[in-house]
Order: sequence, then structure tokens, then C-alpha cells
Amino acid sequence: MNLSFSILRARLLPCLCLVVAAAGLAAARGATPNIVFILFDDLGYADLGCYGAKDIRTPHIDRLAREGVKLDNFYANAPVCTPTRCGFITGRWQQRVGFEFAMGFAGEQVRKVNGQWVKEPDMHSLGLPTTQPSIAKFLKTAGYATGAFGKWHLGYKDEFNPTRHGFDEYFGELLGHSDYYQHAYYDGTYALRDGLEPVKHTGRYLTDMLNERAVAFVRKHAREPFFLYVPHLAVHVPWQVPDRPGTPMVTKESMYEGTRADYAAMLERVDAGVGMILAELERQGIAENTLVVLSSDNGGERLSDNRPLFNHKATLWEGGIRVPCVLRWPGKLPAGRTIKQMGITMDLTATFLAAAGAKLPAGYKPDGMNLLPILLGQAPERERTFFWRIDRSNRKQWAVRHGKWKYLNDGNTMDLLYDLEADIGERRSLTYVYPEIVKDLKARLKTWQDEMDASDREFVVR
Repeated sequence: MNLSFSILRARLLPCLCLVVAAAGLAAARGATPNIVFILFDDLGYADLGCYGAKDIRTPHIDRLAREGVKLDNFYANAPVCTPTRCGFITGRWQQRVGFEFAMGFAGEQVRKVNGQWVKEPDMHSLGLPTTQPSIAKFLKTAGYATGAFGKWHLGYKDEFNPTRHGFDEYFGELLGHSDYYQHAYYDGTYALRDGLEPVKHTGRYLTDMLNERAVAFVRKHAREPFFLYVPHLAVHVPWQVPDRPGTPMVTKESMYEGTRADYAAMLERVDAGVGMILAELERQGIAENTLVVLSSDNGGERLSDNRPLFNHKATLWEGGIRVPCVLRWPGKLPAGRTIKQMGITMDLTATFLAAAGAKLPAGYKPDGMNLLPILLGQAPERERTFFWRIDRSNRKQWAVRHGKWKYLNDGNTMDLLYDLEADIGERRSLTYVYPEIVKDLKARLKTWQDEMDASDREFVVR
């Protein structure tokens, strides 16, 4: 009997010590939470179960919503990839840098040479300068380990690599899209990197590799504060489903081939990765001290479900810019609540820095707002004003949202005004009813545009 007890004690004591140590670690680090930000690409507004999806299963993301806060007035900084990612990394309007649209084959690029704007013919040449502020650099200064695993789309050259912007570790695709198995842009440019090193082509599905690397990062840094950024390529084209090695390489002609079922399979594999990250946080005893956030870089594409919003990615209608956003921080944020407060991608930058207690350098002025006081119920909701613009040769749009009102100019054809509380689908313009509101919003837009255009920019991507 005594021998059995001794054996049992010998087996259980190490496990008990691990539990106590994890609890002590979480308590000691209560002021410095881990931060995990998972970013979808081209996610539709109604593509998650917690936002109404019926044909796509997202149990792990839905769990985040049940155990945390869901925002239903949340916006991307832009209607396409690159500008929103720039807004998040810098915490500022992307127009200050020069990113009006996404880099790549659809981008219209110019750079300043000897004081003159000249066309930049190389679609892979530009990127986010390292002179710009970076959330990863700020968090490193605050003692955080930093890792990014996924789509970067802020520069292909080594000088723009995530490791140059404060990330200790990076693994993922550098460009705006890639073949999920062969990891190359449609023109053959190989985009998969581990830090600065090209990764030997393995034929493995990208989403699976990103999920695994994200979990490994949690495991590696569980005993120190960490910032984990997981910007998935999914559900961006090409619509290549998991578990099909040997899928033909994407081409410019085949890029948009796919079905809603393909799209669902891709999205569900990201959800599985969310579940893997949550499980590892719990395994390491740090889930209670981790802020997990999930959103999208812009509205959904042609296979997405954007209901009840109108239109899609690459437009300034709600379907192009309003996106899901879910936040969970057990014991801090309330569970199962939907909050109406307006928010935007760069607010997450300010929120993460505030949660980390990061000291910002002199001269850095964020354009985003720390949402924590409102999410924690310590402050009332605030009226906000957001701006967007598309200024391309083949599409021009401008939009302002202030409170419940949204002004939209679609191609300089007419002034449109919507009451989004009563008309989220933007079906009835009220310009003729409230001309004074239109006048006010147009004046706000001009002030913002003048400020953005006064920025000292090295390039512009339209």
C-alpha cells in the first residue's frame, strides 16, 4: 500500500508542479498578456457561424465569439489587402505611406525620382519602408517575442521582409497571392520564405504549414509575453482545397476557378488552425492571459457571402469594407456580447499596444483608438469618423462614415447618403432629405484628404 502510494505520488507530483507553475506564471504576468491576431483574407461578412453562416462550419471561431466579444460595426482600413495590412502594422492611415490599393498585377505604381513621379514597372519592387512605425518593433521594446506566419504583402524584397519590421520569426508567402501547394505567384515568382530564406518547395498545403508554425511559436514562447500574428492567405484566390497535392499550378487564367464548396473547405481549415492555437494555449496554461482577435483584411470576393451588406471587395460599399471582428480575453472581456461600437483595423494596433503597456516613441501619433476601455465597460461608446478612398484609373470612390451616416461618392456621378442603422444594405439614398449632412461629411472628407495628400511619400500604389 505504501509502495503504491509512493509510486502514485512520484507520478502525480511532476504534473501537479507543472499546473502550479503555469498558474503562478499566469498570475505573475497578468499585466502583460499574450496577443494573438488571426487575419483572414477576403472573408465574407456572413461566412462564419457566429455571423450567420449556414453552409460553413466554424466551431472554433464560434467558440471565440461565445466566450468573448463580437463587433458588428467593424471595418477594414481599406477594401483590398496591402493598405489594410499597412494600417495594422503602422497603426496609421495607409495613405500616409502611399498605399492606396494593393500591390501586384492590378496595382498602378509610381515612385518619386529626383522630385518627379515616374511609373514603376516592376510589380514586385515596392514595399513598406523600415522607417515607418511597426507594432512588432513597439512590442519587442515592451519585452515581447514577435512572430508572423502567413501572407505579408508589404514587400517582396529582403529589405521589406517582416524580420526587418520587428518580427523575430517569419514564415509565409510574401506576395498578394500564391499557389497553395507550389507557393509561387501566377507569374512564377517564388514567394515562400522562412525569415529571409526561400523555403524548398515541399508541395504541402500552405494553411496547414501556417497552423503548425503558429502552434509551435506558442509552445516555444509560452513562458514569456508573445505577439503572434497569423495573416492567412485563405480564403483568397486561388481556390485550392486542402488534401489535394498535385493540384495544377495556378495561372492568371485559372485563378478564379472554384466553387463555394471549395471556399468552405479552405475556410474550415483555417478554423481548424484556430482550434489548434486555442488548444495549445490551454495546454500551456496561458489561455486566461491571452487576448485572441480574429478579423479580415477586407470584404468578401465572388464566392463569399456578404449578406446583408451590398457589393464586395475592392469597392467602398459596406460589402467591401465592413468585416467580422471577434475578441476573446477570458476574465477580462465579457463573454457572449455583441458591441455596436465602430472600430477599424488600426484600432487593433492601438488596442494591442495598450494591453501590452508598450511605451510609444516620441513623435509617434497613432490614428487608431484603443478600444479596451469600451470593450471592458469602463467607458461609453464613442462617435467616430472613418474615411476610405479608391483613386484608380478605372475606379474612383470616396466614402465617409460618421455615426450612423455614410456618404459615398461612386465615380463622381452623384452624392449618396445612407442611414446605416436603418439601411445596412445601402438601398435608399437620403441625399435629398438631409443635404446639410451631406455637406458636413464632404467637408470632413476634404479635410482628411488634404492631410493625407500632404504626407511625405516615396511612392504611391493605386
